[in-house]
Amino acid sequence: MMENPVAFAHRGACAHAPENTLEAFALALRLGANGIETDAWVTADGAVVLDHDGSVRRRGRRTAIAAVERTALPAHIPTVADLFDACGTRFHLSVDVKDPAALTGILRTCSEAGFPLENLWLCHDNFSVVETWAQTRVPARIVDSSRLQRIKEGPERRIARLAEIGASALNMHQTDWTGGLAALAHRFGVLAFGWDAQQDHRLSEMFRMGLDGVYSDHVDRIVAAYRTEIGGVPPLPVAGS
Repeated sequence: MMENPVAFAHRGACAHAPENTLEAFALALRLGANGIETDAWVTADGAVVLDHDGSVRRRGRRTAIAAVERTALPAHIPTVADLFDACGTRFHLSVDVKDPAALTGILRTCSEAGFPLENLWLCHDNFSVVETWAQTRVPARIVDSSRLQRIKEGPERRIARLAEIGASALNMHQTDWTGGLAALAHRFGVLAFGWDAQQDHRLSEMFRMGLDGVYSDHVDRIVAAYRTEIGGVPPLPVAGS
């Protein structure tokens, strides 16, 4: 349904640089991605930081980021504000909100940086959280991240419910999608996102199916597939896109 599908660089260009670092995020945009994917946590002193696992090694043991102050974290772990300072605000941003407490800080930082909230995709794998965000009108794009096997009520009922509550997208593993399922989502006005697409042929298939967003570690491959199947390079978004 999107005029310009989103080529999301998973954890930045993580096949080319250390994941979830400013280096990886900036490289993803230089290589042609028009979206960045990352994971958000909150530190002990309330900073929203970008890291996948949500823990760091301190004194020989793993410690939750929630128990560590921002200044005590390793230097390679950036904040949301660091991301905007390094990369600007002209891209789609998909955030796996691992710690729901990060939501307020993400929205506040986006507002302070002038990042358009229509280009912010907030993802969660707990459907009750997704429903709460959508029903309370969180001012961003709400994304249900799931697997087909976890949707006990079946994909049509789930997609219908997403449409009812005003969520933007269903995000499933690339092996869960078919062209028929993507078309079903679109009939309800729900976008179809697919993650973990790594191989050239599968990336091409995802775009041919009509998926609106595709996540990959390999920015060079996803940009090449986009060029072949959609035409041109993934265009950077503008406000209101």
